[in-house]
Amino acid sequence: MLQLCPHICDPAMSSTSQKHKEFVAEPMGEKPVNALAGIGEVLGKKLEEKGFDKAYVVLGQFLVLKKDEELFKDWLKDTCGANAKQQRDCYGCLKEWCDAFL
Repeated sequence: MLQLCPHICDPAMSSTSQKHKEFVAEPMGEKPVNALAGIGEVLGKKLEEKGFDKAYVVLGQFLVLKKDEELFKDWLKDTCGANAKQQRDCYGCLKEWCDAFL
């Protein structure tokens, strides 16, 4: 098996956005929903209109769905129309945040 140096050569790390890295680097606090990777202005507005105005509210839904990838992605698609990449980015962001802080 190929051994990769962590954080520098790991392809999984290089595929995360700066937004993702910044989000998972610190406690969530009162960050707005569009601070989540994969959630921009348009999806953020749609989520806000449905009561998901803060990142921690989306985290709550993520936890209610027991961190299940497919259930969360389906929920995100149904709730705000997120495409596959946006679903994947948001899921990965929340999963990594949970792994670090819960």
